[in-house]
Amino acid sequence: MTKTSTNHDALALAERLLACPSVTPAVGDVFAELEAMLVPLGFTVDRFVSGVAPDGPVENLLAWRTTGAGPHFAFAGHLDVVPPGHGWASDPFTPVVRGDLLYGRGAVDMKGAIAAFVAALHELPDALPGTISLIITGDEEGPATYGTLALMDRMVAHGLHPDMCLVGEPTSSARLGDVVKIGRRGSVNMWIKVAGTQGHVAYPHLADNPIPALVRILAKVDAEVLDEGTDWFQPSNIEITDLEVGNPAHNVIPAAATARISIRFNDQHSGASLIDRISAIAASEGGTVDAKISGEPFLTQPGTLSTLISDAIRDVTGLDTELSTTGGTSDARFLSRLCPVAEFGLNNATMHKLDEAVAVADLHDLTRIYTLITERALRG
Repeated sequence: MTKTSTNHDALALAERLLACPSVTPAVGDVFAELEAMLVPLGFTVDRFVSGVAPDGPVENLLAWRTTGAGPHFAFAGHLDVVPPGHGWASDPFTPVVRGDLLYGRGAVDMKGAIAAFVAALHELPDALPGTISLIITGDEEGPATYGTLALMDRMVAHGLHPDMCLVGEPTSSARLGDVVKIGRRGSVNMWIKVAGTQGHVAYPHLADNPIPALVRILAKVDAEVLDEGTDWFQPSNIEITDLEVGNPAHNVIPAAATARISIRFNDQHSGASLIDRISAIAASEGGTVDAKISGEPFLTQPGTLSTLISDAIRDVTGLDTELSTTGGTSDARFLSRLCPVAEFGLNNATMHKLDEAVAVADLHDLTRIYTLITERALRG
């Protein structure tokens, strides 16, 4: 492990977090490390475990520091990581610097960003008025059942109400700071089932084959055009992601057939309205629908928060950032209920891949950017 000159440098802090295996749902050592970083900075730390199997238990951490009356700026993120997989050049949970890069699972998604924010706290002027909080879950990469939603309830219990929130997801594409997310599309998965009557293929009049009806339903679903997109969002899309009959016998008409679809949708729709729409199509052919809404779309209109972030990026990197709503879901979909929220973090090129790595220079630049954002947010 490469050593750094100070124990609150972003690289040193990132190494400490990366050395703690924390495959989702995360509990234990990684939260102890973060708590140990925050307590000396005057933060009150509330660590708690929520939920039971199969989606839990999940550990979460809420930390806050108040210095007089002023705005409340929140930073949100996650310490859980996806499984590392096999084939890494080195142990994924033994951080190592090779050349200009720090390697380890979670380097960019998103322990590196959390380390940069903690490092930024060391750089802030003393006695800035207002409140800084960290909303850190161990269940962003998983079902998110007992993660950020539980943290939001905890914030209410502690009387914490942020004025704006920055989520440290890895939004950058080609260069640090080139993309900031100000919204995300919603996500809903649906399971379409058609029930039939099992029977012998030689006696179809004594059976009811569910497959033709399911095929007709899927044809109608595939023909649906949900919208043409908006000024900020790409068009909503429906994808057929699974088709299952589970019939091992060539001479038996099956009793049921099932398909799964996934819809990513913009703010012209809600999860409930899309469930109703697909349910009506399924019912026309005798099918039924079960559904799970993973998240609703959100959009933080360009304004104070996006300007704070964009200006800080420009001051450090010289880049004019792009405001975007592309990509998958994140926990910002929940936090948007509390206050204006945006996402900005490291380069996402290696997230979830083998040999995930972050440029050491980007860790230091992100620290400078986070310092400017936080200071300016508190100064109002």
